[in-house]
Amino acid sequence: MTKPTKQSYSFEFKLALVERFLAGETAPDLAAEAGLSSPVLLRTWVRAYRLEGPDSLRPKPKGRPRKPDTPPVEPSELERRRRENERLRAEVAYLGKLRALRAQEQR
Repeated sequence: MTKPTKQSYSFEFKLALVERFLAGETAPDLAAEAGLSSPVLLRTWVRAYRLEGPDSLRPKPKGRPRKPDTPPVEPSELERRRRENERLRAEVAYLGKLRALRAQEQR
C-alpha cells in the first residue's frame, strides 16, 4: 500500500481562496469546492496572509539552504606572513618555557 503524497497548491490558487474567504465566503464551503482536505488548511493560509502578507503564500524551498558556489579565497601575502609570525612567536614562547622548566629541574 502506498502513502498518499502531500498535495501542494500554487500561489495563485491559495491567494484566490484567501481573498474569497476574506470577502465573506465560509471556510467549509470554500474547502469543499476547492477539494481541500480540511477547512483548517484554508484558515492557516488566511492567518499567514494576515500576518505576513501575500508573499507568505508562496512555496518555500525545501531542505537545507545551499552553500554559495564560491571558490576558496587565497589569503593575501600579508595575511600569510602574519599567521607565520604568530606561529613562530608561539613556538619561541613554548621553547622558552621548556628551557626554563629544564633549568629548574637541574637545580
